[in-house]
Amino acid sequence: MKAMNNPPGSKQDQEFIDLTCLYEITRHLASATSLQECLEKIVTSLAERKDMDNGTVTIVNPATGELEIEVAHGITAEAKRRGRYKLGEGITGKVVATGEPIIVPQIGDEPLFLNRTRTRGDERKKKSSFLCVPILASQQTIGALSIDRMYKEGFGVQSENDLRFLTVVSGLISEAVQRIRRVNQEKEALRLENSKLRRELSAKNRIEEIIGNSSRMQEVFDMVHRVADSNATVLLRGESGTGKTLVAKALHHNSGRAGGPFVVVNCSALPETLLESELFGHEKGAFTGATETKRGRFELAEGGTLFLDEIGEISPAVQVKLLNVIQERTFQRLGSTKPIKADIRLVAATNRDLESAVKEMHFREDLYYRLNVFPVYLPPLRERRTDILLLAEHFLEKYAKENNKEISRISTPAIDLLVQYHWPGNVRELQNCMERAVLICDGPAIKSIHLPPSLQSTDSVHADKPLSLAAAVEHFERELIIEALKKNNGNQTKAAKSLDTSLRIINYKIHCYGIEPKHFKVK
Repeated sequence: MKAMNNPPGSKQDQEFIDLTCLYEITRHLASATSLQECLEKIVTSLAERKDMDNGTVTIVNPATGELEIEVAHGITAEAKRRGRYKLGEGITGKVVATGEPIIVPQIGDEPLFLNRTRTRGDERKKKSSFLCVPILASQQTIGALSIDRMYKEGFGVQSENDLRFLTVVSGLISEAVQRIRRVNQEKEALRLENSKLRRELSAKNRIEEIIGNSSRMQEVFDMVHRVADSNATVLLRGESGTGKTLVAKALHHNSGRAGGPFVVVNCSALPETLLESELFGHEKGAFTGATETKRGRFELAEGGTLFLDEIGEISPAVQVKLLNVIQERTFQRLGSTKPIKADIRLVAATNRDLESAVKEMHFREDLYYRLNVFPVYLPPLRERRTDILLLAEHFLEKYAKENNKEISRISTPAIDLLVQYHWPGNVRELQNCMERAVLICDGPAIKSIHLPPSLQSTDSVHADKPLSLAAAVEHFERELIIEALKKNNGNQTKAAKSLDTSLRIINYKIHCYGIEPKHFKVK
C-alpha cells in the first residue's frame, strides 16, 4: 500500500510492479508441468505487467543446432515458424553465441536486426526498442529471451532497469527449462523401464508355454513381439506339431485383447455343412434340426482372438464367405439378413503349401493375400536341435509330476538318441515320447531303453549297420560309468565303489571312453 501513495512513475512504483510481475512469474514456474504452457504464461505476464511487447523465448534445438521460437506473445503462428536463426545470425543468434545481452534503442537503425517474423513495419521500427538476454544453464547458453519496448526519452536508465529485470527472468526460465526437462527425462525413463518390464513379463509368460532358446525360435519370439499389439491378421506356417496353437495363444495373451476370449476352430475337424454354422451361427429354423438360435465362433470371439487352425482345409464355398468377413468385418448368421459386426483379431494356421494350393485352384488367391498379412514361420524340431533337450526336460518334469514319479534327469546316452533323431512329428512327437518314457521308467533317470524303438533304430542314429557286441558292451559300460559319476558328484573313488569295482579300472575306462569327471561336479 505504501507504494500506492508515491507519485505515478516513481522508483517505488516501478519496484512494486517488478516484484508483482516476478511473483506472478515465479508462481507460474512453480505450478507448470509443460514447458510450452509455462513460457506462454511468462511472456503474457511481461506484456500485461511491464508493457513489453512481442515477448519471445527462443531455444536451441539440440538436433539441428538452430534457434527456434518456443513461445511468442503478439505474433502469428506463421510468423513464429519463420523465426529461425543460426548461431551468430541476427541479434538473437549473436546473443546466444556470445552469451551477452544486447540492447537496440531503435530497431530501424540496427542493420543486424533481421525481422524474420515480419511483424514490425517501418513505422514500428522507428518507435520500438529491442532487448535480448541469454538464457544460461550450467555455463552454457540454451536460448534467449527478447522483448520490444516503446522508445522513450531517458531510454538509457529505463533500458538498464529492464535489462536487469529480464536477466532475473531469464535465470528463472533457465531453472524451469532444466527442471521440466529433467521431469520429462525421468518420465521417459520410467516409461521405457515400464515397457521393458512389461516385455520381460510377457516373455516370461510366453516362455512358460513356448520352450526354446535357439536362434530360429528367437526369431519367432521377435515376430510375435512385433505383431502382438496390432490387429493385423497373422498366418502361422509350419509342419504339424511345431506349436502353432501355442504361438496363437501367445499372440492373444500379449495383445490388447488379452482380456477377451480366445476361440479355436479346427477347420479340418468339421464337415463343410457344420463348419459354416460353427463359424457364423444360425437362426432358429434356418435348416432341419436348427431348433434354436446359435451364436457362431465369430460372435463368441467378440473383443478377443479367433484362431482358425488348418485353414488350408476349408472348402471353396466357406472360403468365399470367410473372405467377405475379413474384408467387410461383418457377417450374417445362417437364415438371417441382419449384419453383425466382427470385432475380432484373426489368427490362422496351416501346414499346407498354400502357394501351391493357389496355383492348383484349390485355394482362393484373394483369400490367401487377405490371410497372409503377417506370416510367421515355425521351424521344425530338426532345425532347432539345441531346443530338444530343453523341451525333453520340460516334458520330463511335467509328466513326472503328473504321475507322482521321482525322475530327475535324462541319461547321456538317452540324450544322444533324442538329439540325433530327426523328429518327423516335431514337438508333439517329442512330448508323446517323453510321456511314454516317464510311464515305463522305474528309476531316477530316463535311459535309452525307455525311449521308443523308433529312436533306437539304425536310421535314427544315422548308423550304416547294427552295433557289434563289443560296441554294444562299450556303449553300456560308458552309460553305467557316467551315471555313477553323476550320482557321486564326479568323485571317481565313490563311483568305483558304487559299481563294485576298483579305482584303477574306473580310471582306465574313463580314459578309454574320453569321459571328463569334472563335468559332473555340481558347482
